[in-house]
Order: sequence, then structure tokens, then C-alpha cells
Amino acid sequence: MPIAAARVYAEGHRLRHLRLHEPEDRVVQANQFAWIGLVDPTADELGILQERFNLHPLIVEDVLCEHPLPKVSVYGDQVFVAARTARLDGEEIVYGETCIFLCRNTVITIRKGSERAYTEVRRHLEGAPALLNHGIAYVLYSVLDFIVDSYQPIVEAIEEDVLEMEGRALDAFLSREDVTHIFNLRQSLVRFRRVLGPMEEVCARLEHLHLPFMDPMVRPYFRDVGDHVRRVSSAIEQLRDVLSSVFEVANLFESQRQGVITRQLAAWAGILAVPTAVAGIYGMNFENLPELHWKYGYYYVLGFVAVTCLVLFFTFKRAKWL
Repeated sequence: MPIAAARVYAEGHRLRHLRLHEPEDRVVQANQFAWIGLVDPTADELGILQERFNLHPLIVEDVLCEHPLPKVSVYGDQVFVAARTARLDGEEIVYGETCIFLCRNTVITIRKGSERAYTEVRRHLEGAPALLNHGIAYVLYSVLDFIVDSYQPIVEAIEEDVLEMEGRALDAFLSREDVTHIFNLRQSLVRFRRVLGPMEEVCARLEHLHLPFMDPMVRPYFRDVGDHVRRVSSAIEQLRDVLSSVFEVANLFESQRQGVITRQLAAWAGILAVPTAVAGIYGMNFENLPELHWKYGYYYVLGFVAVTCLVLFFTFKRAKWL
């Protein structure tokens, strides 16, 4: 069985390791509780836990299923919680899952598809006996708080990326890769926001859950986790708005650039229309063109074309078309 840790605690202190492979290992007493951490267990391994700790069959079935969204289920005096873990890989948010179930004096945490272990949480609680003395409900809170705290660095990393992209949009035109990146980030944020809503509901339900092992002193802590979830959700909404504004600004600048190019082309077309028209007139090969017999006619025409083109050039320049 892939056991990360299995220990027994009493009055906030660690007593001993729990040997799950040995059926003759001592039973956890009423004034004690066990915290078992597993990584990607199989159905047979979960069956061993079910038999030893008398777990509800539906809880084991829940663990074997994949939960796209966080959830909390109560089966008599046992509670099952599924939470989604997340980490940023490039521009993609990769999700994992942590299942937690509580029964009487036992809390079992199961990591599935998540690389981030809960060793830090266990070490922190074992170093704070007053907190660990609150029992398995506080362990549940600590794990959920650890999961939710990992959301904030994801948002901060995306925020830095968005701010950098916003600066590029103001200094230069966004490339096709930048536009694709914007849409990928928006999709990632939409999926992330879809996870946060149910997570907030999980915390609200745990706050009002009345079971013997749910210490009333711990319930407000779940509200604190819910507040963290709401802050992350609010930050995601702001990022989505900023991404939309970056895209709109890029479109505005692109339209402005096209307008400038169109005006420049129109201005040069107007300037070149004068020599084109003059050359067209004298290129019609009529025999009766009096100007052809003028001694200085050629220079007059060139002077007229040059002066007209200069007047048009400065006129368009003053109008900021050139």
C-alpha cells in the first residue's frame, strides 16, 4: 500500500506509527485519533482500510471515482470530502485531486494525480500540539487550507504574465502567438473559476456540519478557507477583465494602425494623381495641342506639377495624413 504516513495522536502529540499491514496492530483508542496519508491506492488496498476502519461502502466507491468538481458527502457519522489541487505548468493549470474522509477518530487523506505532499502540513501540526489537540476536524481544515493556499501563486503568476502582455500591447502590436496566449489564459481561468465555486460551497457546508468529531471551535476555520477561495475567485474575475481589455486595446491599436496606413495611401494617391493626370493628357497623341509649340511649355508643365504636388504634400502633412 503506498502509505505516505500513518500515525496515531493523543492530546496533540504523536504517539506511534500505525502499521496498516499488520492486522494485530493495536486499535486506536477513543481518546486518540489516527491520521493516514495514502497516494494513489488501488481498490484492493482501499478494501483493507474499509474492513479495518469500517468505512461506508459508498465512501470507498467515491474515492475510486474521479471528481471534476469539489464535493462533500455525509454518510451517517462519516464524512467524505473531495478537493481539487492545482499547479501551473507553463500556461496550463494542471489539476489533481485529494480525497479526505473522517470517521470517529480517524482521518484518511488520499492524493491522486497530485505531486504536492502534505508533509509540511503534518510537520506544522505536530509542532503545534494545541492545534493538533482539536482532532481530525482541524486536520481536515489544515489540508483544505493548504490546498487553497496553493491557488494564490497560480493567480499571481498569471497576473504577472498578463501585466507583461498588457505592457507589450501598449508598446507594440500583439502577434498571433500573443493573441493565442490570451485565449488560452482565458480558457484556463474559466476552468479554474468553475472549480472555485463548488470549493466555496464545500467550506460553507463543513462550517455548519454537526457531527461528534467536528469540534465547534474548528467550524469558523472553514469560513476562513471559504474567504480565501472567494479572494482567489475575485482575483480571477479581475484577470479575465484585464485580458479582455488587453485584447480590446490591441484591436483598437490595430484598427488605428490600419486607419493611418489607409490615410497615407489615400494622400499619396492624391499627390500622384496630378502628374498622372498631366501625363495622361499629353499622352493622348492629339495633333492640335498648342502647348506643344510653346518654347518653355515643358518647363511650365513640370513647374506646375511640382508646385501642385508640394502644395498637396504639405496640406496632407498638416492634416497628419502623412
